[in-house]
Amino acid sequence: MAPASPVSAMDANASPVSPSVAAPVSSPAAAAEAVLDAEKMAVYRVALDLQELASGLVPAQQRVLHDQMERASLSAVLCIAEGCGRRSRRDKRRFYTMARGSATETAAIVDVLLRRRLAPEAACRAARGLALRVVQMLTKLDAALS
Repeated sequence: MAPASPVSAMDANASPVSPSVAAPVSSPAAAAEAVLDAEKMAVYRVALDLQELASGLVPAQQRVLHDQMERASLSAVLCIAEGCGRRSRRDKRRFYTMARGSATETAAIVDVLLRRRLAPEAACRAARGLALRVVQMLTKLDAALS
């Protein structure tokens, strides 16, 4: 008789990972409710909307503008998330200030796209409106933290 393989010898519900490394077991409802602090913030969601819209605005053949738009719009989202993860007001403010600068840069790139007629005007206006909203929200957040 062949010896049982390590996998078949394991209980069907046992995890091959040691108990100290295994993720806690939770119900699907609890997993659906678990969110990071950034996900609870309206400014984070608006910045995500801006990043999604902005990333598709610049034609691919405009490599420099495309890359810069991707970096600026993504930086706004990531800095907001990182600021939310910080504990001190000073750290939070620093990351929110960087996010505000990135959102402002995103708006400036949209202005360039409009001037050069490289993207549809309606889409540019929508992106600019989202960028303005992110800047406004971060300005109020910064004031509340000071």
